[in-house]
Amino acid sequence: MRRLRFWIATALLLASAASVAQSQPNIVLLVADDLGYADVGFRGSDIDTPALDRLAREGRVLNRFYTAPICSPTRAALMTGRDPMRLGVAYNVLLPWDNGGIHPRERFMSESFQAAGYQTAMIGKWHLGHAQQQFTPLGRGFDEFYGHLHTEVGYYPPFSIAGGKDFQHNGVSIDHEGYETFLLAEHAAEWIRQRDKQRPFFIYLPFLAPHENLEAPDDLIEKYQGLKDQRDSPRSPSGGTGLLSKVASGSSKRALYAAVVDAMDQAIGKVLDTLDKEGLTDNTIVVFFSDNGATRMVGRGGGDNAPFRGGKAETYEGGIRVVSMVRWPGQVAAGSETDNMLTVMDLFPTLAAAAKVPTGNELELDGDNMLPAWLRDDVPPRDKTVFFGSEIPTYGNFNFAAITEHWKLVQWVEQDPVSTTVRHELFNLTNDPGEYNNLAQKYPDKVQKMARQILEWRALHPINGTRARLAAPPGWRAPKDWARYPRQDAELQNEPRSSVAPNRTSELILDRRLGKRGRLIYNCQPSRIIGGLCLNELIQ
Repeated sequence: MRRLRFWIATALLLASAASVAQSQPNIVLLVADDLGYADVGFRGSDIDTPALDRLAREGRVLNRFYTAPICSPTRAALMTGRDPMRLGVAYNVLLPWDNGGIHPRERFMSESFQAAGYQTAMIGKWHLGHAQQQFTPLGRGFDEFYGHLHTEVGYYPPFSIAGGKDFQHNGVSIDHEGYETFLLAEHAAEWIRQRDKQRPFFIYLPFLAPHENLEAPDDLIEKYQGLKDQRDSPRSPSGGTGLLSKVASGSSKRALYAAVVDAMDQAIGKVLDTLDKEGLTDNTIVVFFSDNGATRMVGRGGGDNAPFRGGKAETYEGGIRVVSMVRWPGQVAAGSETDNMLTVMDLFPTLAAAAKVPTGNELELDGDNMLPAWLRDDVPPRDKTVFFGSEIPTYGNFNFAAITEHWKLVQWVEQDPVSTTVRHELFNLTNDPGEYNNLAQKYPDKVQKMARQILEWRALHPINGTRARLAAPPGWRAPKDWARYPRQDAELQNEPRSSVAPNRTSELILDRRLGKRGRLIYNCQPSRIIGGLCLNELIQ
């Protein structure tokens, strides 16, 4: 009898635990790479995207969703809920010869969900660090990693970067054959089917598509053969596609780009179908967005950011306002949309709030919980300025943006060996989302104020963060196998090294002397009252 009562109590406990697990929504994060704002069917695109159109139809389209203008900063902001400038990855992407990553003090969203009992999987392109184990997915809260540490590994084998093999499953190189986009979707679907059904799950699925260099299956290339390039040339310093692209490269890449996007949509459709078949759709939050706008440089790219100006690597709207939608049946109104200003930094606190998962962060988040903007449309205006920046492709040439709810300042900084040129453009995004009318001369006080904010924001950057180092260090050689490249935690010192300063006092002095050039001390918040010293460090 006692044993019977024990088994009954155990069964009730397990049933209760399963009930709690099922009450927490599953999370599926789908990220495209360089997708144009206009390149989805529900916006009238000539590219077939039935899966993305389904998400828009069954969820809420986020019309004003912002990311960084380049890859690694967006992914860092997504995972940490923090400003990439603080993290040291605002200016450029992490290149194969970079040794850094995201500081271990920064808590990743995946770590918080894992700690709350979620099963976690990262399937796709990482691009947030590869030199040390602590910078890789398996060191940042993911139980499962299937994919690539780098970008531009190609859509077909051998999936390599800088000559080194870069396709792995949980730290071991693999030789899977096929089209990369479809391989990722197949693995994600299988992982969902094989999951522990008593626990919720968190999947991060960042595609390589439609990043260059473009490749697609033959049937899709044939499907879009003859597709006319009807895009307008954008008004931006980097030039554009359309006619300019044809002159520069001899032909438009629009048709091949369309094939790559179509393939990605098919892959997303496979994941959505798997959720349906497993009976998970109603209790799963699906978020989709592109990591930045489509490439619009002369001779490159096939995407369309209409109706916005500019593209990838630029802080015009075409580079940072991206396609995005969220689906959560029964919670987010189907077929709805919002014009509230949302950013990639908001996703961590928003998803944590939706799932009732503690973020557990040591450092203050820069993103906001925007769950009310998903569930209803009565969100008060954002009361703080949001910043974006890029140094790609030329070292010392920056472009920045500061955005309030309605106003936007675009700043161009060109550094030559003996001079610096600064140019400002001010736009009212409510009246002029296409950024046609520069109001800088009409409102000089607003320009001055927002330019000062950009300068103060830039001062948060760690001085040895990523920069536009497009060339490898002299003599650098890539490994043959990137899965074996990261140094294991056990082989490293226990604490991160901060600087060459011999002690804490001299480090504080050196940090202060750097002024607006950036920070020596990580996560320094300069105090105006005490002469630029790190207020948070002094308090500690």
